[in-house]
Amino acid sequence: MPDTDTLGHNMDTSGCKALASFPKRIPWGNMASRFSRWCWPKTALLRSALALAAAPVSWAIFLSLAAAQPAASQFLIKPAQPGEPITLLPSDTAILEAGEDRKDLPCTVTQHKPELGFDLRFHSGYEVSVPLKELAGAGELLSVVFRVYPQGGEAHPAYFAQHFRVPSIDEEAKGDAALQGGLDLGEGKYHVDWMIRDRSERICSSSWDVEASLPAKDKVIALFIDPKEIAETSPQPFVNDGLNHGGHGTPDALNLKLLVNFAPQNSASAALQRSDTDALVTILKAIQRDPHVARLSLVAFNMEEGRIVYRQESADAIDFPALGKALQSMKLGTVNVARLAEKHSATDFLQDLIRKEVGTPAHPDAVIFAGPKAMLDADVPQGDLRRIGDIDCPVFYMNYNLNPQAVPWKDSISHAIKAFKGTEYTISRPRDLWFSTTEMLNRALRSKRQHMQVSAAAASTR
Repeated sequence: MPDTDTLGHNMDTSGCKALASFPKRIPWGNMASRFSRWCWPKTALLRSALALAAAPVSWAIFLSLAAAQPAASQFLIKPAQPGEPITLLPSDTAILEAGEDRKDLPCTVTQHKPELGFDLRFHSGYEVSVPLKELAGAGELLSVVFRVYPQGGEAHPAYFAQHFRVPSIDEEAKGDAALQGGLDLGEGKYHVDWMIRDRSERICSSSWDVEASLPAKDKVIALFIDPKEIAETSPQPFVNDGLNHGGHGTPDALNLKLLVNFAPQNSASAALQRSDTDALVTILKAIQRDPHVARLSLVAFNMEEGRIVYRQESADAIDFPALGKALQSMKLGTVNVARLAEKHSATDFLQDLIRKEVGTPAHPDAVIFAGPKAMLDADVPQGDLRRIGDIDCPVFYMNYNLNPQAVPWKDSISHAIKAFKGTEYTISRPRDLWFSTTEMLNRALRSKRQHMQVSAAAASTR
């Protein structure tokens, strides 16, 4: 019988590392819990939430599936050598090219319309449910293969595959096993040919068309993926993408200071969620990619722990892998006994952060705070902030708030930037992120040009 090493697919999963010993959900904007992914070398166990059917699933079946090891990440099939054609099993190739629906293996496939995530990429995918009774036995192997190509690009499709090892299932099991998969798309129209097969070569196949499109009012948004591009979803956002378009060498090139509160959207959460990091990292990447930005310094902090987690001095690009590694040191949900003894420890930390990072003699062209709402027991006194003196650059706050109606009031950072006549932007949707970043940097650029004009006029009168 075939195993995961003899399925006829190129099993190159380079760059895919184990994320954890437990499943991690990867949310994309409003698709917060639609897909799940894990990395695991070559083999896979059934990754499924049991979609409970009308008949209940026995606890024994539920526990056996829930206890399964993390499944292998879906992967993009790559040629053995660059430029060579993709090698599939001939039977798989024939099924995909036929483009017909087959139900030898009973299953129901539901496609997901592409949605724009906070990473400014479209995310699409599918869910497939298979009756548990069809998987009954000592252990089954399911192999998913699908191809995607943009309209007019039939000659150059992208192929994806994933393999699932199914644990032992009782013959009388009721209900369905639900499997998911997904991919990233740029704007465009695409065709998908999809199939799944078991060890007995029973096939379920389906085909569909999908379109990723921005509304007319959002067409100016520069996505982080090219039109008609098909890509794997990155297992984590802390990747240097090499797309810094900074305005090096231009007189009005911006030098920015970024202070980011890496904290969960839900203050009661004991861990950063993927949606949290996607939004905050994309804010940083959107700023870095702006053609007028030349230098950035970064201070990543966490209000709950009351500490700076990562610092990067002024550079032409942010070191995202180093930032991601540093954030792993955070221990949210733990209690620091020493900080408990301090009445307003978080407020004191914020005040000290502003004094040291904002009230320095050498000011950048703009200071930008970013993060979720920081609702502290007490705000930093405005009088104490005013004693810092005038800040000779604009101050901004990009507040990441998925539900502004539920938390409509100002937080402690918002109150603090008032002392510096700062401007706040609320980021609740991907489009907010793009438009707020664009407006903010345009204001910073105008401020710098005004300062340059004043300095030039003063110099000419000497």
